[in-house]
Amino acid sequence: MQEIIRKKIENIKMGSCVEVHAPATVANLVCGFDVLGLALNDPYDVMKICACSEKGIRIRHTDNYHLSTVPEQNVAGVALAEMMQELDIDFGFEVTIEKRIKPGSGLGSSAASAAGSVVAADYLLGNIFSKDDLIRFAMAGEKLASGVKHADNISPCIYGGVTLIRSIFPLDIVPLHAPPMFVAVVHPQIEVKTSDAREILRKEVLLKNAIRQWGNIAGLVAGFLKNDYELISRSLEDVIIEPVRSMLIPGFDDVKKKSVYAGALGGGISGSGPSIFMLCKTKDIAMNVETIMKEVYDGTGLQFHTYVTTINNEGIKIINNSN
Repeated sequence: MQEIIRKKIENIKMGSCVEVHAPATVANLVCGFDVLGLALNDPYDVMKICACSEKGIRIRHTDNYHLSTVPEQNVAGVALAEMMQELDIDFGFEVTIEKRIKPGSGLGSSAASAAGSVVAADYLLGNIFSKDDLIRFAMAGEKLASGVKHADNISPCIYGGVTLIRSIFPLDIVPLHAPPMFVAVVHPQIEVKTSDAREILRKEVLLKNAIRQWGNIAGLVAGFLKNDYELISRSLEDVIIEPVRSMLIPGFDDVKKKSVYAGALGGGISGSGPSIFMLCKTKDIAMNVETIMKEVYDGTGLQFHTYVTTINNEGIKIINNSN
């Protein structure tokens, strides 16, 4: 096996490039803190990775978010370096990133960059790593971003669809089938840092709340597997994280209440926020929910973006490669 990998690495052509689209993701899915996530078809980051004869990693951004291009301070660079540590290579990579997922949005912006870099590099290397290996590398980028290795954004970004993270150490990812759904998202233009959103969480929870949360997580997973929209709807409840984090997001309660009244299955905070997502059975319901989101945030005076999209079952998409 090692001989096959060595030959693939030796055969890589300097100057060969690949472009990938790395999707936004929704982590937690209300009740599944750090253990559930899904990938979205919109928005996504556009990344181009090229193999080059010069050793090391070089990063360039073509967006206006002013993120560091120092590899050790960039999630894409850290994830790629983690992967390269397991390889004996005498060349490097150039990474060009156009971020369309705003940093700090709660839509998996850091995960998209970290996962996109390792998936693209692995493609150039001849697909020598498993998806779980790539998740493991990309989690190093998440640690840089939030201080904690977590995979609830990384795993759906790489696998696509809905994923259950049964364990981080050892890594155990369970891809889940989900019925067709539309997702309405509003992103208020405020920033909630993941590290800050984690800091305010309670260190202890009541046993009765933990039991209720476990039931909701199990119900949500069962609802996905059974294509049971009503069970999905009943299970989209969080009695531990949302009551605390929602205080950081103006308009949250109004959006959620009115969206459910309009027919949404349910929803809540995307990741650590400030984005709010709502799962909907039909496109018409999702469009009505988007209208509600706009009306609520027009009343707050905050700038915002909205999306109506679907679940991305493919994950990171290879667009093209040039040799």
